[in-house]
Amino acid sequence: MRVERIALSGFRNYDEQTVQFEPAVNVICGPNAQGKTNLLEAVYLLTGAHSFRTRFDRELIGFDRDWASVQAEVESAGRSQSVKLLFQRGQRRQVTVNGAKKTSASLAGLMTAVLFSPDDLYLIKEGAAARRRLMDNAICQLRPGYAALLADYNKLYENKTRILRDWREKPSLLAALDEFSDGLARCSARMIRYRASFAERLAEAAEPIHQDFSGGREKLALGYKTVSTVTDPRAPAEQIYTQVTAHQAAHRQAELDAGQCLTGIHKDDLEITLNDVAARSFASQGQARTAALSVKLAEREIFKAETGQYPVLLLDDVLSELDSARQEFVLNRIGGGQTLITCCEDENISRRTGGRVFTVTGGSIR
Repeated sequence: MRVERIALSGFRNYDEQTVQFEPAVNVICGPNAQGKTNLLEAVYLLTGAHSFRTRFDRELIGFDRDWASVQAEVESAGRSQSVKLLFQRGQRRQVTVNGAKKTSASLAGLMTAVLFSPDDLYLIKEGAAARRRLMDNAICQLRPGYAALLADYNKLYENKTRILRDWREKPSLLAALDEFSDGLARCSARMIRYRASFAERLAEAAEPIHQDFSGGREKLALGYKTVSTVTDPRAPAEQIYTQVTAHQAAHRQAELDAGQCLTGIHKDDLEITLNDVAARSFASQGQARTAALSVKLAEREIFKAETGQYPVLLLDDVLSELDSARQEFVLNRIGGGQTLITCCEDENISRRTGGRVFTVTGGSIR
């Protein structure tokens, strides 16, 4: 699985640029704020038409443009496929695959990518939202149905939040509260099963990587935490729905009093321990970074097991944040698939990886 060629028009700070990538390692160099991350963002969009940096399509369009496009030739499952994404101000995005109009969700599985940025080094120490985002981004690429569920959940959550916030001024809003709560419970029941399955696979893949990384001194474990009334997150959806509904009922008055949504899978977490101790509270900075690297590399292995091909690996200026030992560990594990690495300077990365070097300056790539 790889991106053979990508053409950008009016995308972020790129006017008209076309890049032909190597099938292995591509090193993208240049000063800060020149467009390196924008290029990786364009590649990531091919996995589902969603950015890892913004929720708003309008931010993908250059300041002096009314539209932007990302066109790419992608090699997947042994065949070349053409993908085009068109973003227009005030209109819905358009997705085309091999000349046929598609939905954003239909891109799932056509191309997969694992992104690793400096923010991910703080994955262990950050709040639960960062770890939920890790699960959601990965599952959306592997399971098209999950992306639709996540979108539905977010809409229902926004509507319920609005009711809880405004019901005192508009008491009539309460008539719809239970309907939105029920919709959230039904989405939750299915999403919990997806998340529990992914968390289990991530734990299995990350443990041996971390054992190798730490020289056998540390045991990394991951556990999925969801709504407290759910006794088995892998149980049938109807059973989970009943348990989520019970949790909602117990918190209904508290939500009305607080004016906000207090219960739901928007509070889920991926709990991470090192040697049976909570990593978020007790891991050193070095331990937390090593654990984060292990988790992200495990994500790559899951994609490989799922699709039979390594996903495109996007390393966004992450190597500069690592010491030499951690750099070498990562670089020694990126073989077998296509990798795009951004950095401010080449720093011998091309020599160490055998990669081709691209230089980005002011939205121009050479």
